[in-house]
Amino acid sequence: MKGMRERSTTPKLFAACALASLLVVASACGGGEAERAASEMTGGGSPARGRAAMSRYGCSTCHTIPGVEGADALVGPPLDRVASRTYIAGVLTNSPDNMMRWIRDPHGV
Repeated sequence: MKGMRERSTTPKLFAACALASLLVVASACGGGEAERAASEMTGGGSPARGRAAMSRYGCSTCHTIPGVEGADALVGPPLDRVASRTYIAGVLTNSPDNMMRWIRDPHGV
């Protein structure tokens, strides 16, 4: 049963980390204007809540995340310059809608 529980929570943790990372990366780019833009792109998300979620879900265990102290792991891909990448996970064209799709259901993509 333990393995089944881990498999069912992994996508949720990944999704939370990815969304939080998107918010933090966008907000780190330029103060209030970037925070407003990040909020608009994510349907009202909050970079401050994103940072808290990344801490809670342990995103920094695997990822390097700019603007997050101690988030310098090398297991998963770095989350800097996410907006400038052509593809998300090598399969989806990078757009706000596709990012949200990936965050919500990475295994369904």
